[in-house]
Amino acid sequence: MSSVLPLPPVSFLWRCWLWLVLALSLLLTLPVQAQLVLGASAKPSDRAATPHVQAQLVVHAPQGIAPGQPLALGLLLTHQPDWHTYWKNAGDSGLPTQLDWDLPPGLQAGEIAWPVPQQIRVGDLLNYGYEGQVLLPVPTTVGADFAPDSDGMVRLGVRASWLVCRVECIPEEVLLQIRLPAAQSHVTFASNFVAASAKEPKHLESIHGEFTVNTSGERLDFVVKGLPAEAHGQELAFYPEAADTFRHAAVLGQDWQQRWADGVWHASLPLSDMRGETPPRLEVVLGLPVTGSNVATQAPAVAWRVSAPVQGQWQAAQLAEISPALAAALAANQAKSPLPPSSNASASSWWLAVVGGLIGGLLLNLMPCVFPVLAIKLLGFSRHGSDVRAQRLGGLAYTAGAVLSFVALGALLLGLRAAGEQLGWGFQLQNPLVISGLAVLFTVLGLNLAGVFEFGQFLPSGVAGLHLRHPVADAFLSGVLAVAIASPCTAPFMGASLGFAVGLPAAQALGIFAALGLGMALPYVLLSWAPGLLRWLPRPGPWMATFRRAMAFPMLATVVWLAWVLGQQTGADGIAALLALLLTLSALIWALTLRGLTRWWLGAALLAFLAWMAPSMWPYLQAAPVASATANNAVVGDLWQPWSPEAQAQLLAQGRPVFVDYTAAWCVTCQFNKRTTLSNPQVLQAFSRHEVQLLRADWTRQDPRITQSLNALGRSGVPVYVLLAPGQAPVVLTELISTDEVLQALENI
Repeated sequence: MSSVLPLPPVSFLWRCWLWLVLALSLLLTLPVQAQLVLGASAKPSDRAATPHVQAQLVVHAPQGIAPGQPLALGLLLTHQPDWHTYWKNAGDSGLPTQLDWDLPPGLQAGEIAWPVPQQIRVGDLLNYGYEGQVLLPVPTTVGADFAPDSDGMVRLGVRASWLVCRVECIPEEVLLQIRLPAAQSHVTFASNFVAASAKEPKHLESIHGEFTVNTSGERLDFVVKGLPAEAHGQELAFYPEAADTFRHAAVLGQDWQQRWADGVWHASLPLSDMRGETPPRLEVVLGLPVTGSNVATQAPAVAWRVSAPVQGQWQAAQLAEISPALAAALAANQAKSPLPPSSNASASSWWLAVVGGLIGGLLLNLMPCVFPVLAIKLLGFSRHGSDVRAQRLGGLAYTAGAVLSFVALGALLLGLRAAGEQLGWGFQLQNPLVISGLAVLFTVLGLNLAGVFEFGQFLPSGVAGLHLRHPVADAFLSGVLAVAIASPCTAPFMGASLGFAVGLPAAQALGIFAALGLGMALPYVLLSWAPGLLRWLPRPGPWMATFRRAMAFPMLATVVWLAWVLGQQTGADGIAALLALLLTLSALIWALTLRGLTRWWLGAALLAFLAWMAPSMWPYLQAAPVASATANNAVVGDLWQPWSPEAQAQLLAQGRPVFVDYTAAWCVTCQFNKRTTLSNPQVLQAFSRHEVQLLRADWTRQDPRITQSLNALGRSGVPVYVLLAPGQAPVVLTELISTDEVLQALENI
């Protein structure tokens, strides 16, 4: 009898087990309400949801859509709490919402009839915008040449883009489309249009104003006559429509004044340091004060638009060409859009991302995550000996498994993001139950490799030997297993490609994911189609049995790592629950290898105990993160502090540089960098010398704020390392950072 043992780590049965684990992870990560809409390939809809805003295209046409009949289109925005978009003049910062209409011939959309905005103070800045829900109505003309489609329907479309801010700001864009019967009355949103019309500033013929340049040349005196009686004696809110004329953040009573005299409103207003040439007229909005709760953020209930001439000339600010820092910031801001128009993604940029994905997938084979499968897959070639055809079929099947697995994970990621979930690469490992399922899988694989049991002991020989009769399917599923293990890692070149992919239409994005899978499988394709490269591999023999048992230890080491990851997510109780389940499962497997009645009695007892224990341990395996555990993972002594958008913004406002480590417990590359480059005394001394504050953004469990920040940097997974300095564009370092790279970046701030 030959002493050469087969290598079951690539058996068909194991891959079936893997499919069950992946199906479990899908069920655990997919919200019930999520609809998998893949980017631009999705069916156009009249509504869309981004992480911060829900948008809907609405129509008001009481007499239907016909020549000469009134028609108003509108964009209905509903903001997440504490987030806001902007008015036509955003104030000290921000950008107004823009609408690019796609209408049939005969329909002409006008300008947005902007409702009066709220005054939103963020630190020392004053912005004009909207929180909560707001309708931006657009009066639309129906010309005599308008005609509906042959079926009586009319198609209306708009590409809406806005900048949504809380403390951080994120550009967003949606494409909305609706088809309506032209002859039907459309009044569903009549109340919204009425409310928006009431908030639109009124233009009264009786109102006359005049601006006069103060003798100081730094202020404007403003006199308004003819305001309605309800405004007399009131302290009015002031909204300039010109962006760079006035100091928006000027404080009433301190920087500017207003008063009433004989029914005439007087104001003295400071000019902006960035003012341009003196215009002949200025348009402003004056509003009544708001009473009740949340006065500071409510828009005036009644407002008037005043167009007034300017008497005199002020000295325009002498502005040189835009500063390099501002130019870099604007370029970085433009690159932040998570949903850029497809026309902006040039063919050359997409091909560069594909090449980056191909190289990143190739380098993924060198990541520690893949080691448990790497050596076993290479030795799989030894089993085929001189059978070149079997080698080539196995290489192609392995490639197909890797590529399709990357595409499936990418499709799931894109679908969940389209449904409003804040997710990135490696999202499945943010779920403690998926971590537990993988720990069970690798424990069973480790016991099998160690020789504790053979699958043939539990199953009919026909089922256990499926992988021998279907080697192509076996190779395909081994590619799936490799991707499942490698998915937590982000290799060099992968970060930029993945960040670019999530903002593309589905077909282009999935092409980049496919390139990742092809790059990962490329070494095996070359080996299978170039038999000469296999001569260095040892011939099959008794050594394979020893090697098989040795490979049990990397598998069990993976279980140790997964238990540690679970501990970062759930605390010590989660680790204890997982280890108890794994111990009971191992005892059950051992019992089933015994003979006679002992096997059945002991196996039944352990199976019953496992069935009782699993529901008891379940709550500990999905417990919420423990605050102390999270803090311990995020803070190392006094050097590292937990990251938050507020902390980052505050430090930059104080003039301090910031270094952010976006990490996760399940990211092996992150842990390697943390214990090498980021712990290097020379690097730590350089951070201290440049007074850089170190922040750690822990993405072990899902955190929408970290996901948003990664998106803003053009990344979709960890590790990511970014150096921020006031007035400078962010410096994003490579995934495998080196000491020299960090030191060079610090010298440039």
